Amino acid sequence: MDEEDTRDFNERCAQCSEVNWGLTDGGRYYCRSCHNVTERSREVVNTDFMTNSRVQTISKGSRKQEKADRGCEWYVCEGFQLVLKKQAEALEALGVCPQMKDEVLYNFWRCYLQKSKQAYCNRPAGETVKALSVCESSTDVDSEPERPNLLHLLSLSESEGDLQTDCSFASSMSKVSESTSIYSGSVDGSLYFMKNQKEKLRMTMPMTLSFCYMALLWLREPITLSELLRFVVEGHIPYLNVFQHFPEKMKLCGLDLKIFCVESWPVYEEVHNKMLELAAFLDLPRFPDITDSCFLHPDMLCIKYLMEANLPDELHNWTCRVVKKIGIGEVDFLTLVPGNKSTRKVKYDILAAAVIVVVLKLLFLLDDHYEWSLSDFAEERNKNNKEGALYFEFKKWYKVVKHSLDVEQKKLDEERAKYLWRCEKPLFYSVKNKSKVLKRRQMVVNLQNQFGKLSGSVRRAEKPNPSSFQLSWSEENTDGSCFHGHSLKGILQEKCGLLTAMNPDYWLCTVKLCNEKLCGHLAHYREVDFPQSYHFVLRLFSFLLRIQPSYIHDELLILLLLMCEAPFVRGQIR
Repeated sequence: MDEEDTRDFNERCAQCSEVNWGLTDGGRYYCRSCHNVTERSREVVNTDFMTNSRVQTISKGSRKQEKADRGCEWYVCEGFQLVLKKQAEALEALGVCPQMKDEVLYNFWRCYLQKSKQAYCNRPAGETVKALSVCESSTDVDSEPERPNLLHLLSLSESEGDLQTDCSFASSMSKVSESTSIYSGSVDGSLYFMKNQKEKLRMTMPMTLSFCYMALLWLREPITLSELLRFVVEGHIPYLNVFQHFPEKMKLCGLDLKIFCVESWPVYEEVHNKMLELAAFLDLPRFPDITDSCFLHPDMLCIKYLMEANLPDELHNWTCRVVKKIGIGEVDFLTLVPGNKSTRKVKYDILAAAVIVVVLKLLFLLDDHYEWSLSDFAEERNKNNKEGALYFEFKKWYKVVKHSLDVEQKKLDEERAKYLWRCEKPLFYSVKNKSKVLKRRQMVVNLQNQFGKLSGSVRRAEKPNPSSFQLSWSEENTDGSCFHGHSLKGILQEKCGLLTAMNPDYWLCTVKLCNEKLCGHLAHYREVDFPQSYHFVLRLFSFLLRIQPSYIHDELLILLLLMCEAPFVRGQIR
């Protein structure tokens, strides 16, 4: 019956842009897709007062506008807690132990809310009065009210009970939000950017990753920060457009979009630095020790990166000797102690990559001359080598790895260029523009579908399963593209019963250090100032770690300073 009564009403729904109408008991149209009730009523046919005549009237309803449904009252920190919950669940699906979400991350987040006085704290009795006073004098930005002491949070652990909401304070916060004439779906969204956060860390989307990495580091899980960020970019961990998974009752619009809408890739340095600030802010104790059996130890990570870089297995003996001689494998050096400025804040993945580059410089020099001459020498010996392992040829390794690296780098650049930053859920900064945004989105989707059919474009394939290795090399290949089993004897010489490098030199990575205090780098890295083979090695590991080559270059400078203090003799390890 509804189909006959609504077939002449073809307007699109202002909420979801669908044309799927039904009739309420009062005769008004409602959308069957999103249950939005309009102010339009069906045509009324009146035949009581005149035969063979039809009177049509369209009612616009009462003049009094109904109050828009803004959903439930929620706070910005509740939104971040939902993000953390989604990220923790994704990590658990990747193999991280459930203890990370239910215990470690939950306690970190609860401690943060208490330290930042957003929850789990006693609110002064005059705080509500202070909030109401701001409503009367909204021009004073610095006198905005504090956030409630107890929030109705969706706990990270399903077994935990919900916190109680202070309704009186929530209503006063709503008045503050309305008085600022800046619309937002959350209660305190309009105050988020006004607060003076010098004394405490203001929560941001990159900080959600800092929380996750801090929990992973506490549990010593086999996931480095570079892997965590790569999983985020590949879509295995919710981060970009994660707010579209918010419950329907949590209305997100206006300034909330500036808080939760991310339109840039997470940066390694920013996430790492925020993690250190968080650990100090929460007054966390010394983290669990990073021992030689831990995945984050340089000796363990060097195995992984040597395999991924297609380098000989024998290089691991040299990386272990470098780690031991410099002292960067000690527990006190690797273990994080929050707030202790005397201890070095280790970036485990970058440190391991830098150790491998140091070994390559010790053995091959990487000056665009010496490594090629060694390669020619190894090639001649391989021609006469009928038995045993092949000698490692740097030139052949360079050609094989460079080809694979160029292919993967091009694929990565294309994927980033084609990435659609928009989410499936339409975004709008004002309720007035909501219908326009929905109609525009529907038009864009229709045009994309039409052009896709005309151009014959194929739908994007499903994202591949996450893997710790981006480049894989199999020793079963008969084309000689795998160098794991190759020998280094062709470039080594025996002295005093030990194999040492034939190369007696080690050139410095830089000549002049940077004197700018706010720069954050020991020296500036420019490709034109260094040999091409050295730059290629940095480019290879920067691709594996998804960071800039300058980060690895800076780590090399730090290792150089440590090497100067260690008993090195002309670049040889004794």
